[in-house]
Amino acid sequence: MTQPLAYRMRPRNLSEVIGQQHLVGKGKIIERMVSAKMLSSMILYGPPGTGKTSIASAIAGSTKYAFRMLNAATDTKKDLQVVAEEARMSGTVILLLDEVHRLDKTKQDFLLPHLENGRIILIGATTENPYISINPAIRSRAQIFEVKPLTEENIHHALIQALADDERGLGQYDVELDEMALVHLSRATNGDLRSALNSLELAVKSTPPNTDGKISISLAIIEECVQLKSMSHDKNGDAHYDVISALQKSIRGSDVNAALHYLGRLVEAGDMLIICRRLMVIAYEDIGLGNPAAAARTVTAVQAAEKLGFPEARIPLANAVVDLCLSPKSNSSYTALDAAIADIRSGNTGDIPDHLKDSHYQGAKALNRGVDYQYPHATEQGWLSQQYLPDKIKKARYYEPKHTGKYEQALASRYEEINRLNKQ
Repeated sequence: MTQPLAYRMRPRNLSEVIGQQHLVGKGKIIERMVSAKMLSSMILYGPPGTGKTSIASAIAGSTKYAFRMLNAATDTKKDLQVVAEEARMSGTVILLLDEVHRLDKTKQDFLLPHLENGRIILIGATTENPYISINPAIRSRAQIFEVKPLTEENIHHALIQALADDERGLGQYDVELDEMALVHLSRATNGDLRSALNSLELAVKSTPPNTDGKISISLAIIEECVQLKSMSHDKNGDAHYDVISALQKSIRGSDVNAALHYLGRLVEAGDMLIICRRLMVIAYEDIGLGNPAAAARTVTAVQAAEKLGFPEARIPLANAVVDLCLSPKSNSSYTALDAAIADIRSGNTGDIPDHLKDSHYQGAKALNRGVDYQYPHATEQGWLSQQYLPDKIKKARYYEPKHTGKYEQALASRYEEINRLNKQ
């Protein structure tokens, strides 16, 4: 059976790796390890089709070590034993272990001594964040490298290479690829080179040649053959949390276009719960007293979205995102509370003043509870000066108002007036 084009075009050495120059370029970490013949185990993590397996096979090709591939989820301890025996008999083996985050304890315990003595050089591949998903015992014995999504230019270059390669690629076919088709194929797979190459091969092999023997690949043909990759993501994956983080930071930074983009990704993923929860957090954490009405409108939008469901839910959610983005921002209230909590946790509290203590029981007066308390509502201005904080921290000032919105500006004026009267 003929291997897929993406498999055949795997790099044979580091110089053939597409992209990832921050790792395999001249003078970069993996290139240095190969040049010095000082390979160590590593974990490569990043999106599918971006070159994790390619880097592993290129390392093996550059070093001439035996290269074996297993899957941590589906292959057994016995499969690992076969690799270990090969390493014992013939020397070092490079083991590419796909889905390394799913390595169970039995397989891990078997692998660890072989990693320690260097007989097996583990190259773990995963789409999950290894700092979250991989057992510390494995993580501590491997260097961690992030594999970046390939650029449109990277994909374009690899497709041209595949069309020209007579030995491994499609060079034996007389292909005429429309420029717009090439651009579309470079973009539509969103950095997944494997998908781009296999879509190209399908287009070439399924299109009959014309009378001149040429296989003409148009944009329409490529659109039929390429499997469009959605920018949505696994709800449990590391990328999901990156999108949530990007949404909040874009709203905090008042970039309405970026915020709508990340909202769109979450809408495409269909994750109503996390969108609604995150928008309410943002409303109170980032907008806060800068525009309290926006927080109330966000709660209303969330309630509407939950009742409507997708696809209509996107409408109130978009309203909320634009509103929050363009609202004045203030985190003064919760940072003030955090400052107060920090004092409490450090033991900086003190006893509650007697005049504030509960006096609604017999004998309270004898204990001086509630005595000398002054009732603010009994005054014309609704305020009077008396001590509320414990003696130990009576001068503490936690709340520092911001002046980003009219509402908090009014609060700040009242706050400063009260502080001034207190000093008098």
